[in-house]
Amino acid sequence: MLRLEGVTAGYGRIAALRDVTLEVRAGELVCLVGANGAGKTTTLKAISGLVRPSAGRIVWDGQDIHRLPPDEILRRGIAHCPEGRRVFPHMSVDENLAMGAYVRRDGAAVAADLARVLATFPVLRERRRQPAGTLSGGEQQMLAIGRALMARPRLILFDEPSLGLAPTLVEATFRIIADIQREGTTVFMVEQNAAMALRLATRAYVMETGSIRLEGAAADLLRDPEVRRAYLGG
Repeated sequence: MLRLEGVTAGYGRIAALRDVTLEVRAGELVCLVGANGAGKTTTLKAISGLVRPSAGRIVWDGQDIHRLPPDEILRRGIAHCPEGRRVFPHMSVDENLAMGAYVRRDGAAVAADLARVLATFPVLRERRRQPAGTLSGGEQQMLAIGRALMARPRLILFDEPSLGLAPTLVEATFRIIADIQREGTTVFMVEQNAAMALRLATRAYVMETGSIRLEGAAADLLRDPEVRRAYLGG
């Protein structure tokens, strides 16, 4: 479904990714864990077209996408739920959700998806006309997830979905992500809460200083002594 082949990317002369190869298969929930500055966010930005690789390929459904603009990548079925939620603060909840569907022209299906998102997140229904910037952190995370779902993607990229949330909201957010995957949307998730991410995921990659250090079944990495020592405090 999605494959990165020897991807190198960065910012100016700084290489944040070095020869990264990984894959996400249809129906999986794959997580990418690692320390701050390891290159996890840059990996997602390279997939969604926000950062252009200087070497390597990004292949989606057998076609190269690493030279395409972000809106075309979204049209092809990849949505990005960014770190820090990045809602449009002065726009209403409804307007933010509409922005998630801006590349779509199937009005009836968009309306059906909006009803589904509002049913999934009842708090958003209650605040449909409220500016997004006035929502709590947890509510903004729900809005960011709902906005990504409005694109009707086949793959969602989640960047640190638990960042800044209270523990109870972290658990709720991970349950929602698990439900999204169970309902048929493939998930590729970057997450610093390695323990929860590895318990949720099908497979996982561990990234260090811009390179893939380890990979395998998430359950196996959860038991790996090196992973436990470095990321799980054990």
